[in-house]
This record gives sequence, C-alpha cells and structure tokens, in this order.
Amino acid sequence: MEDQAEKLREIMKRKKDSPAASKNSPPAKPGVRTGDKARIITVTSGKGGVGKTNLSVNMALAFARLGRKVIVMDADLGLANVNVMLNMIPKYNLYHVIKKQKTIREILVETEYGISIVAGASGFSQIANMGEEDRRDFISELETLGNVDIIIIDTSAGVSSNVLDFIAAADDAVIITTPEPTAITDAYGIIKIIATEYESANMGLKLVVNRAKGAAEAKSVADRMINIAGQFLNLKLDYMGFIYDDVSVQHAVLRQKPFMVVDPKCKASICVQHIVERLDRNKPGEARGFGAMLRKIFSGPPSETASKST
Repeated sequence: MEDQAEKLREIMKRKKDSPAASKNSPPAKPGVRTGDKARIITVTSGKGGVGKTNLSVNMALAFARLGRKVIVMDADLGLANVNVMLNMIPKYNLYHVIKKQKTIREILVETEYGISIVAGASGFSQIANMGEEDRRDFISELETLGNVDIIIIDTSAGVSSNVLDFIAAADDAVIITTPEPTAITDAYGIIKIIATEYESANMGLKLVVNRAKGAAEAKSVADRMINIAGQFLNLKLDYMGFIYDDVSVQHAVLRQKPFMVVDPKCKASICVQHIVERLDRNKPGEARGFGAMLRKIFSGPPSETASKST
C-alpha cells in the first residue's frame, strides 16, 4: 500500500508539472512571510517515553528567553501530548484547517509562556484523503507559519515515513535518547535508517542524552553513538549536551507545566538552556524555512534510491 508521504509527493509532482498550477495557487497573504527564514528544528526519538515532548516544549521556552519567536507543532500522529503537557485544551486543531473551517492562524494558540502551539497534529493523517486542490490550499496555510524565528516539530517516536520526512527536511534534527540500552538501540536504529534512506552525510543531526546521572555517563553514551554513526554509517552526529535525571521534571509533568517554569534553576532547566544556547550559536548557514521544508517533503527524499513502505 502506497504510504501517505508518497501520495503527497505524487500530488505535488502533478501540481508542479501542470501549466495551470501557478495560476491556481492562492496568492500570498499580505504581511505574512512564507517561511523562508524560519529555522526548523525536528525533535525525534527511536522509542517513546524518553522525554521527546518535554524537550520540545522546554527548548521552545529556552529559545523564547533568548528573544526568539517560537512555534511548537505537535506532529505526533498517535498521541498529541504538547497541549496536555501545557494543561491546555485547544478549541480548534489541524482537522478544522483541513476542513477549511479555520485558518492555520486561527488555530494557533498563544500560551502564557511566550510560545505558540499548533495542536492536534494527528490531523496530518487526514491529508492522504484530501483532493489535489484541498492539499494545495492546506500546504499554503501551513506555509504561513513561517512568520516566526523557530518552528519546533515534535514528531512521533519511531521510524515512520512521516518522521523520516520531517528529519530530512529540517534544518536541525535533534535525536533524544537515554542511557538505557533499549533507548540507545532504538536511537541507533533511527539513525541507521536515516543513513540508508538519505544520501547526505551532514543532515544536521544532533544528539541529546536525557535522564543522565551526570556528564560522564552522558558523554559515554554520546561518544559511542557518534563513533558508530561515523565509522559504520558515514553519518555525522553532533552531541548537543545532556539533561540530568532530575526529580523536578516529574513534578512539573504532574502539574502539567514546563519544568523550566516550575523550577528554572533546577539541573534539568539549566541543561536545556545550555543545549539551546549551543544550538543558537550553531545556526545553519541558511535556514530552509517552513515553506521550503514542505516543498522538500512533498518532492521526495534526496536519495533517488530511497524507498519507503508502510
């Protein structure tokens, strides 16, 4: 069965080849950038339960403290947790955009923490059933999110084609793991699939080790993964830092608030701030932007030999 991303690529290819495509495309909205300068950071993991959504939300807060305008998009196709972590129940989500009942700007929710979120990204599963014109309109809506500095995409855990597409199209892909053997194995698994599916040896892959007892344990995990990725996969993996196994994190989760808000001086908060400052210093040469990311996803992976199946 043809997967969702492949269907989207075929639609976009027909659109590109059609002489009427440009004529029928909706005009750009006044005063709204089309994502050419927004930096796209994808956060993903080989398995669930390693702190992916927690990192996404708290990274967004850390960037906001640096003066950046940030959107977090919940692209977890199975369990949308960003709004739960923030104790929010958005009235509208991507489903309403797909049905043209709301614009993307109308479902964008500003939080009390200085960041905005796009909730209900499970609506992405509806895209495969949309007609060509509806898809084109939906893509145009998504592109208007580019009027910010940074878009953090919290993906599903695992190695679905959707996750791989987001990783390949982003400016930075942050892979989070823990020192647990199963988490390390699954993180290596997703890195290996990336190396197999895509040609580029420098895709901006970043590694964060979560729930570490200390810097030495985290570095040991990172060094092992970096060496294996480089030696056997010819893939560059940059170590961005670690996050302490901090009881403050669990307390914050139970209160449905970011731990950087509950205890900004706890070890985990300081670690995330350091990671974000390191990311901020290591900006990509030229951010692809959200529009460029969408076009990259829908035009297929960079490797001509890449093959995906459901």
